[in-house]
Amino acid sequence: MDQLLLFKALILGVVEGLTEFLPVSSTGHLIIVGDLLGFNDEVGKVFEIVIQLGAILAVCWEYRARLARVAGGLASDAAARRFVWNLSIAFLPAAILGLFFIKAIKAHLFNPFSVAIAFIVGALVIFWVEKKAFHPRIDSVDDMTWKDALKVGLAQCLALIPGTSRSGATIMGGMVFGLSRQAATEFSFFLAIPIMFAATFYDVYKHWQLLHVHDLGTFAVGFATAFASAFFAIRALLRYVSRHSFTVFAWYRIVFGVLLLYYYRAELFQAMS
Repeated sequence: MDQLLLFKALILGVVEGLTEFLPVSSTGHLIIVGDLLGFNDEVGKVFEIVIQLGAILAVCWEYRARLARVAGGLASDAAARRFVWNLSIAFLPAAILGLFFIKAIKAHLFNPFSVAIAFIVGALVIFWVEKKAFHPRIDSVDDMTWKDALKVGLAQCLALIPGTSRSGATIMGGMVFGLSRQAATEFSFFLAIPIMFAATFYDVYKHWQLLHVHDLGTFAVGFATAFASAFFAIRALLRYVSRHSFTVFAWYRIVFGVLLLYYYRAELFQAMS
């Protein structure tokens, strides 16, 4: 088995897990890191899709008790049905837009320049939200209405642009629309479950012919490290948001975006000339 390839899989798995649920864009990081590691061919793209499943399973494990209660209470618990209904509503906007435009987005926006600009713009949005200091009216995911869920779902559509960050769009959108930091962060985690499962299985189905048995070890390493690092990131973020703002992530996004523009400056100048 290629040890170098396994090392690349480990690095990408860690990157995916640590960035998937932080407002810093896992897709943007994977595009850049995959490019730097030379693991950005068609198989590498399928690999990135598969390891997302490891990250999302970390959410399922962290909230396994809550999810089990919801599943068991669908027939008799109105709160459980409202929770599933809200997730379904929030899921639809990005799912519909993604279905129609993902091919064009991948063709035109999956590049370092677009990612860098999205990083910087996303940072400015975080600064704006934190400066406005929106007063929350919803302290728990259970208190959300379908209208609140729809608004967060519409905000999630911005994450179709690589470098924007799905969690960043949903958390910031949630805060703007009246959710507390904790509620916005938790709903972002829950909303990741259907949207990422759908995206993963759809992409695996579309690229099934690129999956081979000899890649199983590589995929397993990436999957396992994505799960472990995502589990760590979820718990760390929940502790962090209880006491801090998101401005540190905004500064990180700006620094990362500027470094990307500098690193790929030759390619950018060539594209513009």
